[in-house]
Amino acid sequence: MAIVKKLRVGIIYGGRSSEHEVSIASAAAVVQNLDKQRYEPIPIRIEKDGRWIIADRLPASSSAAEVIEQTRAHAAQRLGRGGREAHLLAHPGEEQIMTIERGSNPSITGLALDVVFPVLHGPYGEDGTVQGLLELANIPYVGAGVLSSAVGMDKAVAKSVFAARGLPQVPYLVVLRNEWISAPATVKKDVSSKLGYPVFVKPANLGSSVGISKAKDDADLPTAIDLAAEFDRKIVIEAAVPNAREIEIAVLGNDNPEVSVPGEIIPSREFYDYQAKYLDADSRTMIPAELPAKITADVKHLAVEVFRAVDCAGMARVDFLMDGATGTLYVNEINTIPGFTTISMYSKMWAASGVTYPELLDRLITLAKERHAEKQHIRTSVT
Repeated sequence: MAIVKKLRVGIIYGGRSSEHEVSIASAAAVVQNLDKQRYEPIPIRIEKDGRWIIADRLPASSSAAEVIEQTRAHAAQRLGRGGREAHLLAHPGEEQIMTIERGSNPSITGLALDVVFPVLHGPYGEDGTVQGLLELANIPYVGAGVLSSAVGMDKAVAKSVFAARGLPQVPYLVVLRNEWISAPATVKKDVSSKLGYPVFVKPANLGSSVGISKAKDDADLPTAIDLAAEFDRKIVIEAAVPNAREIEIAVLGNDNPEVSVPGEIIPSREFYDYQAKYLDADSRTMIPAELPAKITADVKHLAVEVFRAVDCAGMARVDFLMDGATGTLYVNEINTIPGFTTISMYSKMWAASGVTYPELLDRLITLAKERHAEKQHIRTSVT
């Protein structure tokens, strides 16, 4: 019987982001569900200080709450530092990773990868930075490219793109940190007159509900903006949707994307913040969401339009807000590297649509290789 060579999959996780722990949990779930008969996972961990290493062992805990609690419990220690230093080579070649073993017997070796699966959430990973490195190395990788990653990460820019495509959104304002510091009275006036209260205030470039809060009036607004400004220089302020229901759709594909059944988040708190998402056990999900057939069709159509608006590829989770009284849908955001933890909606919505987690990973890797192969036909010279 012929022996089929396993594909070597570099799983990049961790990262210089407040979503570092969530990324570790996502990577663990991916590793656990990869078909070990077909794939050889290579764990590439990015530490919070930005150092890349080939981890001594694969990530094991796919529960974000568990990883977060472990980090808090050992805050004074530097966990998970073991492993060889790794450097992605920014040019095409047979070996894309250079590893360095330091110490009394230093050595430098090369490592070849067949495909990379970035399981990074937030800045310096989901925003096009790592995708740019992978493009320079000319290696297939799962998910969105540089442009769509950057646009999807920046909620302010994404909103401009969605507006240009005529997609429905709530009224919003974008405020720079310096504008808030220099003219807080003007910002307050704009929020009150153009949006009204309540509003949601969030960093433009972040995910996992980090730095997001609800301001019910002028008195709440400064605290909400100050919190968001700790995580980004650009702050998005959005009018709240009355009787809001949080509806999500998983998208899979390249030029011809498919969509899952919709799911609904029922948070344990007033809204689905970081605590409700990862640390409280009382938040619930409903898959498929209980929606009229017309709204289900509309949300699926809009999810594809959002995916195409940012020229996305591979995968995305598109989030919507729905007015519970009128059924009006509003595009909230697109996540180009959705969560893959044990509670994450992306894989659960596909499972409810008939695609198991291992099958989903197979399809994502296949899509990455297909997209990479297509790009090899692009001319890089006029001679």
